[in-house]
Amino acid sequence: MQSSLKLVDCIIEVHDARIPLSGRNPLFQETLGLKPHLLVLNKMDLADLTEQQKIMQHLEGEGLKNVIFTNCVKDENVKQIIPMVTELIGRSHRYHRKENLEYCIMVIGVPNVGKSSLINSLRRQHLRKGKATRVGGEPGITRAVMSKIQVSERPLMFLLDTPGVLAPRIESVETGLKLALCGTVLDHLVGEETMADYLLYTLNKHQRFGYVQHYGLGSACDNVERVLKSVAVKLGKTQKVKVLTGTGNVNIIQPNYPAAARDFLQTFRRGLLGSVMLDLDVLRGHPPAETLP
Repeated sequence: MQSSLKLVDCIIEVHDARIPLSGRNPLFQETLGLKPHLLVLNKMDLADLTEQQKIMQHLEGEGLKNVIFTNCVKDENVKQIIPMVTELIGRSHRYHRKENLEYCIMVIGVPNVGKSSLINSLRRQHLRKGKATRVGGEPGITRAVMSKIQVSERPLMFLLDTPGVLAPRIESVETGLKLALCGTVLDHLVGEETMADYLLYTLNKHQRFGYVQHYGLGSACDNVERVLKSVAVKLGKTQKVKVLTGTGNVNIIQPNYPAAARDFLQTFRRGLLGSVMLDLDVLRGHPPAETLP
């Protein structure tokens, strides 16, 4: 990414709108330096943006004045990006790129926040063309800095897609769990049941009880084992387990907790449990205190 920088006029950083204030890679700012910078908070359809004004103020306090919320799947707000990028480049010193008539933009961000989806959305909007980059629902689909992809004719603009890069050291356990809930880390690395437990805790804390209705539970519950058991039974996700007793082996049927946890997470990620803002604690001035070793 650094070696491609001299070809770049502007940087678009894509991040998940459900965690606008946490989990961004701080090394981007250090490494990518003085280039004009636009923050695109994608998946706005999954985020509760009641506090959008406060989020913008918070980001401005961190020096991020150019922010756009988007939903790249439905091309929402994507039309604002190229005019804003053009304006940012117009206000900047292009130094040794002055003679180039085309603009080159680098797209960066942590894994699975929609960088490739953004490129495809821009192509649909401005070129009436389809996919140029592969898109996946899990981190790690884009693996190398790709060649230039045209996204606009006037102005002539190309984007460089890059792999998602997480910070080598995540600032706290809670930030790590938020990133995992948003799918930026492969689930099995954190543990699906651990993530389901944190998801249930978060939904209850923010009084988002969509899961109660979705899974037909009697009421809200803070016991993850009980919730996952109900989910497993409702979905018919059970497994036979051999238990050794004094009279020999007995087959008993148990809820399949990992399968239930997987469904709970996927249902949340598809927005079926309602929109949520995972960074309310940061917004209200209670940042997670516990730091990872």
